[in-house]
Amino acid sequence: MSELARPVAGLDVGTEFVKAIVLAGDGAILGRASVPTRGYFQERAREALDAALDDAQTAEDELGGLCATGFGASLVHGATRTASEAACHARGAFHHIPGVMTVVNIGGQEPRVIRVDGSGQPTEIASLRHCAVGIGTFLMFAARHLDVHPTQLQELAAGAEQPAHVGSYCSVFAGVELLERLREGASREEVALGCIHSVAERVAEIIRFEAPIRVTGGVAEFFPGVLKRLSGLTGQTVEAIPEPMLAGALGAALKARDLASRAGSTPGAVVGTQAATAKPKEQG
Repeated sequence: MSELARPVAGLDVGTEFVKAIVLAGDGAILGRASVPTRGYFQERAREALDAALDDAQTAEDELGGLCATGFGASLVHGATRTASEAACHARGAFHHIPGVMTVVNIGGQEPRVIRVDGSGQPTEIASLRHCAVGIGTFLMFAARHLDVHPTQLQELAAGAEQPAHVGSYCSVFAGVELLERLREGASREEVALGCIHSVAERVAEIIRFEAPIRVTGGVAEFFPGVLKRLSGLTGQTVEAIPEPMLAGALGAALKARDLASRAGSTPGAVVGTQAATAKPKEQG
């Protein structure tokens, strides 16, 4: 089998979930998986990759390359390449919807607004101040304390006439405010709406948005109310790409495929084998 015909994989090792994609040589998605982040990043990367390979009905030693991205990318043993989150989310969004766009990546850790050109490359990247990171983790915290599944937070918020004030720019302090509002007697519905507004307002302050606006990351998948509020704040249509939580892993897999097409790849570039001692070969 030629290197170009070999499947490749991408791993996005995030703070809330680890996502994996297996691509065929022609770019078709063969398998996908996501697992909650818990314990050691290395173990969750192994778990996610195994699940995606199983979904793809592909043997591990068939892989022609593995690209890692995300918060824990440096801990993925055996990666033939690492790439930035911005580059991978831009590439993943472009794969679904080719064209110039603004990609808003809202995941568990640090939201970013990424200008993407007509070839799928990021041309400008802006993010929040460091104290405001952890937006997705904050929303998961909110859902837990409001006793709803994350995807039901918007449904809960729909029952509020006005939001409870959850205005802190800092995600940690916002979590404290959430608990204070509940202690003061605000309804669960009001607090849910306040949390959604708080996150959307922080993201809207990053940079001036330019249409079309596409959203990637777990927040788009679990908390669609944030996109609705963001649309209201910006006065523009804000839409998630298909499978937004998997955008980073998809972009990483596409970059692994790029590397294989340019220079070939080492058979069996996988996690947890003898190849695990090798360091990633390429950044960006």
